[in-house]
Amino acid sequence: MNPSTLRIATRKSALALWQAEHVAAALRVAHPWLTVVLVPMTTRGDEILDQPLATIGGKGLFLKELEVAMHEGRADLAVHSLKDVPATLEPGFVLPAILPRADAADAFVSNHYADPAALPPGARVGTSSLRRQAQLRALRPDLVLLDLRGNVGTRLGKLDADEYDAIVLACAGLERLGLASRIRSRLAAPNWLPAPGQGAIAIEARDDQPAVWELLAALDDADTRLTVSAERAMNQALGGSCTVPVGAWCVLGEHGLHLSGMVGDASNGRLLHATGSSASDHAIVLGEQVAADLLEQGAGELLGR
Repeated sequence: MNPSTLRIATRKSALALWQAEHVAAALRVAHPWLTVVLVPMTTRGDEILDQPLATIGGKGLFLKELEVAMHEGRADLAVHSLKDVPATLEPGFVLPAILPRADAADAFVSNHYADPAALPPGARVGTSSLRRQAQLRALRPDLVLLDLRGNVGTRLGKLDADEYDAIVLACAGLERLGLASRIRSRLAAPNWLPAPGQGAIAIEARDDQPAVWELLAALDDADTRLTVSAERAMNQALGGSCTVPVGAWCVLGEHGLHLSGMVGDASNGRLLHATGSSASDHAIVLGEQVAADLLEQGAGELLGR
């Protein structure tokens, strides 16, 4: 028997609340009889803003409190940006639904410069993402890369206060918050790779609640699940997390899946690239093959393996 109410655990940031409300609205359309409520929470990832994520435990810090709420029965599901979800979930949890993907590109945001090439020598660029740092160093080794944490509004505020000459954010997040006008240029594949799963919203639930999965199934997008599955399989095979610079971009075409993968070094801009293609029903194998190619090129050294 399906529950009559679903409680969504969500972070309190404007973007997280937008995503949770987006999921709630889609659930109400799919199941008009269903009551959907939000359970806003603060995570350790939101509280610790003075250190890079890579040094305090990674993006999983954004999930832990939400998973505890589900485990204790205070929430039925949680909504995440898929790029923040570790390649391997905590035991007891699954992703029953992945929504249609939005723009997966990164956004170059600046009040004075149109793109990375226009930045003057020694310009200050804010991003705490090692993946973004590695690709920026490959493009412009002269730039000064500075850590940048906080929600989207906080990051834009620091840019506007002239603490940075430019910052790099996700296009999807800016667009969802009505801030697309802040995007000066898109940093996109094939020359620039996003984080695995970037642009997609994922719904997490406990693995022992099939009645909840049934309600969420209406929101799952099969094509997005295929492409992000290949990206996440690559990341998992590499042992990837936000503590290493890993990029991935998979597209689904008439001939199947095509995956591009990257592993980089944020300290010197060294980038390793690999690509592969497969039938659409071999997403996991494709991801593992591209990961194996990267490891053959020496990615293990960059990943600390």
